[in-house]
Amino acid sequence: MANTSTIARDGGSSPVPARGRRGTKPPRGSRGLPEGVVPYALLIPGLVVIAGLLLYPLYQMVVMSFQDVGLRQIRGVPAKSVGFDNYLKLFESELFWTSLRNTVVFAVVTVACTLGLGTLVGLLLNKLGRKMSTFLVIGIMAAWATPAIASAIIWRWLFDAESGVINWALNALPDWLSNLLFGRADWTGEPWLNDPVTIYLVLILVVVWAGFPFIAVSVLAGLRSIAAELYEAAKVDGASAWRIFWKITFPLLKPVFSVLTVLSVIWDFKVFTQLFVLAGGTSNRDAFNLSLYAFTQAFSSPPKMGLGAAIAVVLTLILLIITFFYVRQIVKTEDVR
Repeated sequence: MANTSTIARDGGSSPVPARGRRGTKPPRGSRGLPEGVVPYALLIPGLVVIAGLLLYPLYQMVVMSFQDVGLRQIRGVPAKSVGFDNYLKLFESELFWTSLRNTVVFAVVTVACTLGLGTLVGLLLNKLGRKMSTFLVIGIMAAWATPAIASAIIWRWLFDAESGVINWALNALPDWLSNLLFGRADWTGEPWLNDPVTIYLVLILVVVWAGFPFIAVSVLAGLRSIAAELYEAAKVDGASAWRIFWKITFPLLKPVFSVLTVLSVIWDFKVFTQLFVLAGGTSNRDAFNLSLYAFTQAFSSPPKMGLGAAIAVVLTLILLIITFFYVRQIVKTEDVR
């Protein structure tokens, strides 16, 4: 034929188009885009949303931290640049260092308690049958799904000095037992939410109560992905439950624990709603964390939004640094493996 050439293959011949492979175009997607471009094109809408909802406000916050922004600027007067004055005022403030200390100590204790309790509950759920574990998962996830403002109000009522359930329950204990455990028998009018130490003790309870279900369910999902043969072999070798956890469960679930740790650090560093409700607003300055301190500076009268933005930038940088080093350590560990 005029448009074909004959090529002998295995003693025979077959017609092959004369323009065989030359000029072949790369495959295209359904809309005419090359296949290599399609995934990036599909990411564009998500990137636009992220840029609009996250990156642009973050940029504005950084810009505002170098400006003097108050009521006049809200009414339309151009903001005045003050350089690093907001940061200098911030680092010279004793309240900033108190807030930073409260934030770090609270986050360390809460992350450890949340991960520990969540892991124990996840291990327990894995030992139960499917129906019972499903029932309990639904029950504990109700705590995680409860809005922060609602749970904080409930806990504030529980620890109320005059009508709180906690004081009532402690007074209901026999005097000898209360004296043995706490060194006192009368708990009438105990102001749990007036002192910064007890405020943070209650806050730890609130955040751990709301946070451990997510950890437990995540650990449970990871446990069910581990082959049962590994545990059976370890039991045959006489390994204890503690040794099985550290030699089998923890190494295999290390990526899960790593992600949960990063998320818990980010969440607990940014706690605001629960502390605001428990502390009764912004009157108790000794109980500030960085989030509440930033809110107070930005929205109290007179508003100092530039200073509040500077506090938010410092908090963001702390979280980015912690996350960077933690993720870097995770990547190094995976590379070694």
